[in-house]
Amino acid sequence: MPQLPDDLDAVAVRTWCSLALEALGRERAEIDAINVYPIADGDTGTNLYLTLESASAAVEAVFAAHETGATAPATADAVRAMAHGALIGARGNSGTILAQLLRGMAGVLADGGDAAHLRLALTSAADAARQAVAHPVEGTVLTVAAEAAEAARGEDPDLRTVVTAAYEGARAALARTPEQLAVLGRAGVVDAGGRGLVAVLGALVETVTGQAPVRGPRTASGNAAKTPVTVDGGSVVGLPVGGTPVEGVTEGGLPASAPVEGPLDCPEDGSAGPAFEVIYLLEARDEQVARLRTRLDALGDSLVVVGGDGLWHVHVHVDDAGAAVEAGVEAGRPYRIRITHFATESGHDVRVQAEPAQRAVVVVVPGDGLAGLCTEAGATTVIARPGEPPASGELVDAIRRAHAREVVLLPNDAALRHTAAAAAEQARTEGVRVALVPTRAAVQGIAALAVHEPDRGFDEDVVAMTAAAGATRYAELAVAERQSWTMAGICQAGDILGLIDGDVAVIGSDVPHTARTVLDRMLAAGGELVTLVLGEDVPDALADALEEHVREGHLAVDTVVYRGGHQRAPLLIGVE
Repeated sequence: MPQLPDDLDAVAVRTWCSLALEALGRERAEIDAINVYPIADGDTGTNLYLTLESASAAVEAVFAAHETGATAPATADAVRAMAHGALIGARGNSGTILAQLLRGMAGVLADGGDAAHLRLALTSAADAARQAVAHPVEGTVLTVAAEAAEAARGEDPDLRTVVTAAYEGARAALARTPEQLAVLGRAGVVDAGGRGLVAVLGALVETVTGQAPVRGPRTASGNAAKTPVTVDGGSVVGLPVGGTPVEGVTEGGLPASAPVEGPLDCPEDGSAGPAFEVIYLLEARDEQVARLRTRLDALGDSLVVVGGDGLWHVHVHVDDAGAAVEAGVEAGRPYRIRITHFATESGHDVRVQAEPAQRAVVVVVPGDGLAGLCTEAGATTVIARPGEPPASGELVDAIRRAHAREVVLLPNDAALRHTAAAAAEQARTEGVRVALVPTRAAVQGIAALAVHEPDRGFDEDVVAMTAAAGATRYAELAVAERQSWTMAGICQAGDILGLIDGDVAVIGSDVPHTARTVLDRMLAAGGELVTLVLGEDVPDALADALEEHVREGHLAVDTVVYRGGHQRAPLLIGVE
């Protein structure tokens, strides 16, 4: 049996993220089904899962960077990665609030993970989440978070006592949500976001105690909920609505007799809600974000703005999606913009979409420049920013946005192989025929996209794209962060590394010389076309010099140059 942690160190944070992701994976369908506030679009469980998936992936990346070391990462590194991953991967209203809860906790846990720090972290999380919401409403996840923090107050120095108290407080608060929010009472369900937070706190209990807690909410009095009975072959349990138990409500909070399908939560005045959900990441200063909040609050509702230190996640429901995006442009630099159109028809929420195309290509790119290039070629793009690899949920979203019966997926990164495979499998369950071409670099993706022909047979198209990618050798330049052993010898911090097909082949002192050496080694094996993708800080003069270098040494070889924008590597090279 593994040793239980005495405080929340990096290993415990990693375990917590993993267990929380498993818990949300088990419960997300049930949470989706009770999602009636603020919009009954049935995606709260999925949004929470995808947000936690991004947080967990960020923590795993921190541990992967320490695999060769003798010690685990610092706690501060793990909790900050968790918070950052949740921020960049937050989905929907619920996921955005969860990201702020984790950010609030991380700010305290970075200084210590004992019982006293955890109590402060829970309070900080609840306060931060409430401040991020333009118009806080009781009976939501905000209430559950606040009650969890309140229940954990005290002087007990035992971490397990604090965690368990927070969990029990959250369960009791969740059970009371139908009494506080009328739409929940009418539907006979508890708050979906609060239910997700209980699952996350339950994973924390399991992390520090070694035992999974009892599932299900508790009554307002704090006593255990009613003993389950069998109804239509399933286990159900009463939840307090209006102060009395409601018969025939599942343990997850869903009425057993009538699954939630339509938009049960309408504004109290009976008017229709906003038409669009707008979400984006935003690079902006604090004072700009303050003005942005004011402007977006006037445009719509369900406004949540979370983050800090120059990076923010914005979520709002509006009728004018363009105005919401324009407000972000005025405040700073918005990206990863997602706009969802809601339409109410016969009492059901539907997505308004045209007839699906026959075939589409979804491609992961390392920067804005290549995103524009691939979009012009007709592909749906996902940007993988430095230190922010996309999660499988983001790739699934891109496949859905492509809106085609057949999709070719180009991950363009060997590290995304499993993530892309999971996304492809998920999309197949939704009826989309997906082929994963295992491209390992952006230049291979460009080569594959160049030979894509949507009018020929699917299998034939995939074979041609795979062959083009496989015939493209790839390289990139990187800056060494520390002294280390490589295939080319020992490098020092600040050295320029030339990686060919993923392995360090050249160690140089400057970008131009290293790039020429890499090109010479790659072209020694032959080639007809060189592709150069320049980072945003690389001058055009370098491309001109490298193009001249290729022309002098290899008369029959052509060179094409693209601007990659903000990408991890200053230079990407492909040779076909």
